[in-house]
This record gives sequence, C-alpha cells and structure tokens, in this order.
Amino acid sequence: MVTDVRTAEADPPWEGLHGSERYAVCLHAARTGNRRALDTLVEDLTPLVWHVARGNGLPRAVAEDVVQTVWLALISKMNDVSEPKALASWLITTTRREANRVRGKGSAQLALTDEMAETLPSTQPQPEDEALRVDRDDRLWRAFAGLTQRCQALLRLTVLAGRAEYRLVAEAMRMPHGSIGPTRARCLNTLRERLDTEGGGG
Repeated sequence: MVTDVRTAEADPPWEGLHGSERYAVCLHAARTGNRRALDTLVEDLTPLVWHVARGNGLPRAVAEDVVQTVWLALISKMNDVSEPKALASWLITTTRREANRVRGKGSAQLALTDEMAETLPSTQPQPEDEALRVDRDDRLWRAFAGLTQRCQALLRLTVLAGRAEYRLVAEAMRMPHGSIGPTRARCLNTLRERLDTEGGGG
C-alpha cells in the first residue's frame, strides 16, 4: 500500500482556502519566513494593489513604483498587521496613502476600460479616431468623477476582479458578497444617467 506523503511544501496550509482566510494563513506563514507564502500573497494581491494605485491617478511607471513600495512596506511591517484577515484592506489603505504621497501636480487618469466605454452610445463613425476617443474619455471621466467615492471604488475593483472575484471585492469594500452585483448595477445606471444629463451621446 502506497502512503500518500503530504508535506508542507507540497500541500501548503493555505491550499484550498479563499479570500481573507487564505491571506491570513499566508501572512502567518510569511511571518515565520516562509517565502512561498509571501510569493502567494504577492501573486494573489498584486492586481488589487496595482489597480488601486492606477485608480488614484498615477501613470503606469509611478504606479509600478508604488506597488513595489507597498510590498516592501508589508515585508517590513508584517508583524504590525493586527488583523491578518483584513490584509486586503490594509494593502488598499497603504496603497492609497502612498499614491497620495507621490502623486504629482498632473492628475493622470486611469486608462478607460472597454466595459466603462460601453456606457457611451456607439454613434461615432470612426471609434478608433484618437480625437474622438479623447473626447469620449473626457465626458466619461467627468461623469465618473460625479459618482460617490463608494461607487467609484466599487466600479474600479469589479472591472479588475470580474464576477469570479466578487468575494475579494466584498472584502475590500466591506460589503456583503450578495450586494456587490446589485450595487454595481445601480452605480453603472447612475453613470449612464449622468452621461445622458451632460449630453454623453454627443
């Protein structure tokens, strides 16, 4: 009879866990020097850190520096995270603070996503024309800026994460998992209404 030998390396304690439970176990392991646990956190949560950095108006090169700074901050302050299950929220807060610290005079905007662009009626004969695209982006971002901070954050995170990661979005936003979809829909409807109000259809 062959014995199934399960080692910590082959079967880490966070295997099969999701969301805050997974991050908490990884953080505990990383505190003991487990590099694989830290790599797992970086792999799982870097998209979130990156999106928050870009969502705070940073150009790509600056956002890359902020992402590195945030991870270095976690490594140096790993034992200061009082609630491991809230690691995602800690990273979001730290990223926002660092983004605000390094943000220059120019208010660079997050690149327009295809999903958000779909809220604008496709009436332009040449949608790839750069001038038309800039005008479209300007109108959309004016409408987007008029949304509540909560709606702005929710739309940014859900565009990044997608439906499969609503659990992470719910954790980051401190909202019930089941309310993410309906709230997101209401925010998009409000965005469309604001576009219509200011003549978003051209």
